Amino acid sequence: MIHMIPARVLDEPPLTYADSFDVPVLFRDGPEKKPWRQWRTARHKPWVGSGGFPTTDGWYVSTTTWREIIKAAVEVGRDVTPHLQNQPRYAHGELVARVSPLYAYLGAHPVVPQYPVRGTKGRRLTLNPVYAYGTERSAKNAAAYRLGMTMTEWACRSLLGLGQTEHLELGGPIPALLEMFKDPQQKLPDLWGEHQAEGLYWLIEAKGGNVGLSALCKGWAQLAACSSILGSYAHRTVLVGASVRPGDDLFLTIDHDLHPGQPPLTPAGFGIDEPAVGPGNLEDRLGYSDDALIGAARAQMLTYLALSSAPTSQLRTVPVPAERASRHRRFGLTTPLEGDDLTLAMRAEARREASRTERHTLRARTRSMGLDDFLTCRIPGTEVHLGMSRKLFAACKRLREEDLAIAQRTPGLRAEDQPADNQELSDNAQEERRLTQRRIFRDRQEEARPRLRPLLRSAYERGVTSDWSDLLGRSQEPELDLENDEGLLEAATPETYLAVSRYGLPPARA
Repeated sequence: MIHMIPARVLDEPPLTYADSFDVPVLFRDGPEKKPWRQWRTARHKPWVGSGGFPTTDGWYVSTTTWREIIKAAVEVGRDVTPHLQNQPRYAHGELVARVSPLYAYLGAHPVVPQYPVRGTKGRRLTLNPVYAYGTERSAKNAAAYRLGMTMTEWACRSLLGLGQTEHLELGGPIPALLEMFKDPQQKLPDLWGEHQAEGLYWLIEAKGGNVGLSALCKGWAQLAACSSILGSYAHRTVLVGASVRPGDDLFLTIDHDLHPGQPPLTPAGFGIDEPAVGPGNLEDRLGYSDDALIGAARAQMLTYLALSSAPTSQLRTVPVPAERASRHRRFGLTTPLEGDDLTLAMRAEARREASRTERHTLRARTRSMGLDDFLTCRIPGTEVHLGMSRKLFAACKRLREEDLAIAQRTPGLRAEDQPADNQELSDNAQEERRLTQRRIFRDRQEEARPRLRPLLRSAYERGVTSDWSDLLGRSQEPELDLENDEGLLEAATPETYLAVSRYGLPPARA
């Protein structure tokens, strides 16, 4: 008898994405010495989901895409948008700073592990010869920081289902404990987030580069200090080491510790009466959660500033199915579009319609076919294209208006309000002052949250019927691009777009 595959198993094509590579990950209960060559010689379990922490420690391997890594890079770290309220064009510079070290120093090489895992690609990231032979120590340290933050964000969000991360320097998850989190004497970790499926706060420290035991022990001590502040609230401490040396594979160690206790406040301690369910990606909950909408708009504010300040000639819109549920992710945050049959079919139909449709009505005709058009722009100085939907763009626009009002009515936040002798302060003193200003700004943003909810919800819902010319405040609409650019590898989330140049990927042999 022939046993047929059950009908409930989807007939899906294999992963064939051109920018795919494998990342070995070691889960363990605390820092240990670097596992010598085990990223090649150990038996790895395939990584099969993104909903939570694995039930057992040990070696795993996950296949991901360069697009997924770049998305983590542009979204993680300190929120600099309060400084860019009057100069949004400088958002491009911050985005360049976040992705350029990855392009500059990472390569890829073929790997034959001792125990191959079915479905993996046999390619792993490594350091390229520029890093190995031509980079000075200070540049290596800066690149290690960016690599550590990026891979930590990727692991926590794309693999483990954590929600949006926050920089811990602005205060932790419990309002009553904010002053303790802000204590300059405390050496605290980098990030925190809330894992909804686990019902836990996560405290996260990132390390990158040639990560040894001493660096991990320092990170573990930072997590322990932060854990003592969080006290009786249920949380998990997570230490991610993104370790790589010239000639070796990039691999991650994830050292973790679970602290049971009281469940998280909902959400983040602001007394919000909303269901805390669903996946970690905020964009999956925008339809019913006002606070998810605020969080998503804040997370995409850097991209919004880059898009809204770019010249119209550098903007274009790309068609994406308006039905968000059509983009089913295997795991991670993004859906590569070259393997999305619905997107390909709808774009092909739109191109056929374009040949018999007046240009001035083409955009409306395309939208009537069930395609939304996401606004996109290549970030100057990079091979990265970023974009977003009308609805999220409209919400970001409204949020920026509110942020501008906060800055204007809060004494001391503007550079013009600073004492004339400000430049005479030491670097440490200036950094402490800037940190204080960022914390004041974030406190004002949170105080405004109850008023923001209906404002952003209204803007988000109006955005779906708005013209791009109205949202951008310009008479000219950006070009609608219906052509398939073979040089781009595209990906989308429910409300955002990301593409990378096929020719700008890490070289096959570093």
